[in-house]
Amino acid sequence: MAGNPDERDERIALLLDYDNLAIGAREGLGVSPFDLTPVADALAVRGRVVARRAYADWSSFDEDRRLLARAQVELIDIPQRLGGSRKNAADIKMAVDAVEIAYERSWVTTFAIGTGDSDFTPLVHKLRELDKRVIGIGVASSTSRLLPPACDEFLYYDRLLEAAAPPPEPVPETGAPAPVAGTEAETAAATPDDDEAVGRLVTRTLSGLARQGDGAVLASRLKRAILRQDPTFDEAEHGFRGFGELLRHLRDQRIVELSTGSAAGDPEVSFPENEPAEDDAFRLLAEVVAEESRSGNGVPLSGLKDRVRKRRPGFSEKTYGFASFLSFAKAARARGVVRMAWDETAGDWRLQPA
Repeated sequence: MAGNPDERDERIALLLDYDNLAIGAREGLGVSPFDLTPVADALAVRGRVVARRAYADWSSFDEDRRLLARAQVELIDIPQRLGGSRKNAADIKMAVDAVEIAYERSWVTTFAIGTGDSDFTPLVHKLRELDKRVIGIGVASSTSRLLPPACDEFLYYDRLLEAAAPPPEPVPETGAPAPVAGTEAETAAATPDDDEAVGRLVTRTLSGLARQGDGAVLASRLKRAILRQDPTFDEAEHGFRGFGELLRHLRDQRIVELSTGSAAGDPEVSFPENEPAEDDAFRLLAEVVAEESRSGNGVPLSGLKDRVRKRRPGFSEKTYGFASFLSFAKAARARGVVRMAWDETAGDWRLQPA
């Protein structure tokens, strides 16, 4: 065990009261079928999910069943119509399994209980009594007020959906219109590519680890968290010889910051701390984008630098260490100052208020 690089990671057992979650998501959020991906990503940042079980009468969730099977979830079928009422059968089975895991699998350190039902509060108390950490997961509109305070941490599915990364931006076709010419000629080559996708994956994962507040985020820990989200991840497929080279590339773009870690070759990774002048420049960009996007369609990157200069003559992104206005805009997006998406029709980036 001492040689296991994941020895400090939490081992998580994910147990889902699926009826409660699916109905809550459908009626409260209009989401159907239930999408497990935001939950899986949130837990992957927190540790290794070593067991995934969902409890329901699966005859009522045909499409969900296929999606969960693809997500490697073990489906525990509890038929509800066997000649009599079995209303709480799934809840009882889930509680029994949780206690059994707690006693028989000492390596499981954390239970993620997906439900909004206050009937599971005694189970949460028992698991914590057994020195297990408990993460609750539920839909805000269908979660009892008694349940979240009983947990060590509670994740509202609504917020996980909001925080979920947008889908990969489409690569423009060869015949896509060229961007409008402006003072920043570099936008002519501003097309989304794999570099954008991998950058979003790294920053999203780093943000999740940083929110845990349990010490510095080492490159090795960041890489393990990324692999838990996407076991097929390989930086070589994105054109980098190693994960360190990828991080140095993001550092050069001012997306992340690297500092000496506790071991050679394993630097600490963080987000850059903005200088006051740089913060002011990002605020200026956000103000201009907010003013220019009142129509709701966003502001094209082409010509945006001119609009910024109208507000502040002499503005230059190079003053703040960015090689191009596009890099400055991408850094603003990484810091949550603006939103930025590729417009395939116009062949240009569009920015909107965050």
